[in-house]
Amino acid sequence: MEFDSVHNFYERHVVNEITDNYINTGLTPDQLADMACIALNQIPPRYIRHDIDMSFYMSPIEYDEIELKVKASVKKAYDKIKSNTQNATGS
Repeated sequence: MEFDSVHNFYERHVVNEITDNYINTGLTPDQLADMACIALNQIPPRYIRHDIDMSFYMSPIEYDEIELKVKASVKKAYDKIKSNTQNATGS
């Protein structure tokens, strides 16, 4: 059986949001990975085999809602990581 293609639909979206908007924020690669985990844990998973399958059946409104959900969860994750970093350094 082939299970390599099974993945959470939101993973790529969260990673893209982080790399597009948070990569130059001074966070370490480990902190960025933690940020992705925190963001993904805020969004109920949607497991699929192929992204195109999900996108094909999604309305533009649903796609916009997903983008907003991803942006909000990544921002919240960033704020948490940043807060923890500042608390650890005493800043």
